Amino acid sequence: MKIEPLESWGVGLKKPAIIAGPCSAETEEQLLETTRSIKAIGINVIRAGIWKPRTRPNNFEGVGEEALRWIQHVKKETGVKFAIEVATPKHVYEAIKHNIDIIWIGARSTTNPFTVQEIAEAMRGAETPVFVKNPINPDLALWLGAIERISNVGVTKIGAIHRGFSSFKQTRYRNLPVWQIPLELKRKLGNIPLLCDPSHIGGNRDFIFDLSQIAMDLDYDGLIIETHRDPENAWSDAAQQVTPEMLDSILKNIKYRYPTSKDKDFITVLTELRDEVDHVDRELFEIIAQRMEIVEKMGLYKKHNNVTVFQKNRWQEMSETRSKWARELGLDQDFMWDLFKLIHDASIRRQEFIMNNPYDESNDAAK
Repeated sequence: MKIEPLESWGVGLKKPAIIAGPCSAETEEQLLETTRSIKAIGINVIRAGIWKPRTRPNNFEGVGEEALRWIQHVKKETGVKFAIEVATPKHVYEAIKHNIDIIWIGARSTTNPFTVQEIAEAMRGAETPVFVKNPINPDLALWLGAIERISNVGVTKIGAIHRGFSSFKQTRYRNLPVWQIPLELKRKLGNIPLLCDPSHIGGNRDFIFDLSQIAMDLDYDGLIIETHRDPENAWSDAAQQVTPEMLDSILKNIKYRYPTSKDKDFITVLTELRDEVDHVDRELFEIIAQRMEIVEKMGLYKKHNNVTVFQKNRWQEMSETRSKWARELGLDQDFMWDLFKLIHDASIRRQEFIMNNPYDESNDAAK
């Protein structure tokens, strides 16, 4: 997949790339005033919602095409670039006709391969850069598939936006970050520009700084932050928007780190620590291998005695002891519990295989 680096897109973005602007373009005056204030703090790429996909009808769904003409006027007066969301081929055609500089595909659209394919076909032959937001549900394959569909029509200026994932759980955030999914996307597509959208992850302006700092610590390429001249009275997503002054404070207080250092002492010490981690990881793998050997013997013993693989009382006992061990060792209990469940699930699958398939017990004797 050919993906051009952010700096070559011709829209003024470079790492760390910052895109900011209102959730929705409400009036031409609101858009112009907000843009002027954002530009005054050194940001030259503005986001604005033109068509707003709402969960329920009768909410503000954006001004539509009229706002595209506002954007043309604001661009002419201020010299900034603009990014908007598209959800249909018609949106794409209108965006290109009105000289929109960047488009993005929203989370709801990314969940539907048919929708993404239609948008991709509308993009065929266009030079406009495209960002693809993660799907609402935590599905890396859907996210990758959407990016591949855009790439397959010849678009090479492609980026990804991490805006978090919906969950039935009650959490402090509007959407769960699930950081491992965008990091895995970056691992698979190492050269793809990755932005974080802390506004939609947090759902509350109070979380934006901390989420932005985490993204920068994880070597994201930039941020896209909802910014409004008067957030409290915004027509959509009021709670998660910041003023240009708040945005300026957030960006000035973020610690921007480097992916590496040329300092010789740093390189030497880090190499030694990585060697230690490799050694410990090897021991972890060996211990897990030993555990699976024991699990196989347990599976055989249960099979010979016609006993079920899973026993509720044993599971309850393990739940209590493993949580206790995590506390005693000062480890994050949620992380350790998730890790233990992965190991336990693999053990259950191995015993189920032994229960329901011929098993060569000579392998155990050889061990």
